[in-house]
Amino acid sequence: MIAEAGPSKLQGSLNIPASKSHSIRALLIATLAEGTSKVTNLLDSADVRSCMEACRALGAEISGADGTFTIKGTGGRLRAPEKPIDVGNSGTTIYLIASLACLTDKPITFDGDEQIRNRSAANLLNALSELGADVISSEKGCAPFTITGPAGGGEISIECPTSQYLSSLLLAAPLFKGETIINVPLLNEQPYAEITLRWLDEQGIQYTNEDYKRFVIPGGQTYKPFTKAIPADFSSGTFFLCAAAITGSELTLNGLDMTDSQGDKAVVHMLEKLGCEIKIGADYITIKGHSMKGCTLDLNATPDALPALAVTACYAEGETHLANVPQARMKETDRIDVMTKELRKMGAHIEELEDGMIIRKSKLTGTDVMGHGDHRVVMSLAIAALGADGVNRIDTAEAVDITFPGFFDQLKELRTE
Repeated sequence: MIAEAGPSKLQGSLNIPASKSHSIRALLIATLAEGTSKVTNLLDSADVRSCMEACRALGAEISGADGTFTIKGTGGRLRAPEKPIDVGNSGTTIYLIASLACLTDKPITFDGDEQIRNRSAANLLNALSELGADVISSEKGCAPFTITGPAGGGEISIECPTSQYLSSLLLAAPLFKGETIINVPLLNEQPYAEITLRWLDEQGIQYTNEDYKRFVIPGGQTYKPFTKAIPADFSSGTFFLCAAAITGSELTLNGLDMTDSQGDKAVVHMLEKLGCEIKIGADYITIKGHSMKGCTLDLNATPDALPALAVTACYAEGETHLANVPQARMKETDRIDVMTKELRKMGAHIEELEDGMIIRKSKLTGTDVMGHGDHRVVMSLAIAALGADGVNRIDTAEAVDITFPGFFDQLKELRTE
């Protein structure tokens, strides 16, 4: 699908979709629980639907509609489906669910689309093997791969260029028979691990956390059913926060709670640092764009924000350095490379770094650009056009359904010219 986006001011308010990170963790924990859980405001997106189907394949009984679902869990006694579990485009699902396969002594195979088949899970798969699982995968550790448990616990060391490796182990380890000790010499995206730990806290799961360098998780624990409303997604909200910054517009984003554990809430203060005016309410954020001045932004904890902030930096005076985010190259696409190439097509002045980008104020011109089937790239190129001359024609625009169905409709509704 080709989508067009051109220059415009924005005004009004919008409701931000539910958090993908919370939605997927809710489904996985409900699947592991003994009893029936109820989840409201569950995100309706391709990634979450992929996770839901994966949970059903593992034995969960899920019913509901319009964001409200009941999940009858397995009590940790997972079913091993005969066919591979297809996670579609959902990297969060395949990483977080992989460790759960260690809870059964039957083989479980995971697969996904072309992007998933190029995203390595080698560090995680090696860790599961050290814990006692039998793992069959390619040399690079990409899908499809097969895991056969059980894993009984033990001590491992794992580098986590993506925090999802750690979150996967943290979710499964409480159900292992023995104690699990996880040493973490490298951890990117720490706030996403914090989201997982907050879920464990709500579940009463016992663990010790030594400054995110070492975790000790006793085995033989259980998950309990729960009722929870999923909060709004700061990662999705980032695109409209940045859109207001780019256009000097005033927008109110409803549903965003700055007390939530999502890492991308830091984008609010990054835009404030660039020069925007921010008002924070209990469940909303109002942003008013002003002239911006470039600065250095450390994105290690917020890699998903790189595409939108790269666009925003093109409209800031001077130079902006997006720093310390090498894992942005490991997402649905190599987002550092892709955003550099596509914004240069629009006339952006960008220096590509191994772990980030240096961007100077640029006069952007709309043109034909590629979304690369990456939802965050597509949405970023759409907001890039808001302050440009001319129209961007963006291919693979259907990718926005992965996390933000209706994104282009919402953008259209907020236009004032």
